[in-house]
Amino acid sequence: MTSAYTKTVTVSSKGWVVIPAPIRKRIRIKPGMKMTVREVGGKIILEPQADDIVDTLFGKLAGKSSLTRALLEERAEEKQREKKGICSR
Repeated sequence: MTSAYTKTVTVSSKGWVVIPAPIRKRIRIKPGMKMTVREVGGKIILEPQADDIVDTLFGKLAGKSSLTRALLEERAEEKQREKKGICSR
């Protein structure tokens, strides 16, 4: 495995290591991205995890109105129609 970029970094007292920007850009590491950390033969390997499609799409389809509220309103209207003897179907 050859590397186009090498830099010495310092481990903090908390065990944190900063991944240099050129490497983050090349591998497309973004803030909040999950990484897998493995030790193999005395070497530390960091691998970006594949995005979880559910986490990625969570909230993307949310509308301005609450679907739960709309359903409850529809059920209340249906209940009123039933009381009046008007069937919705």
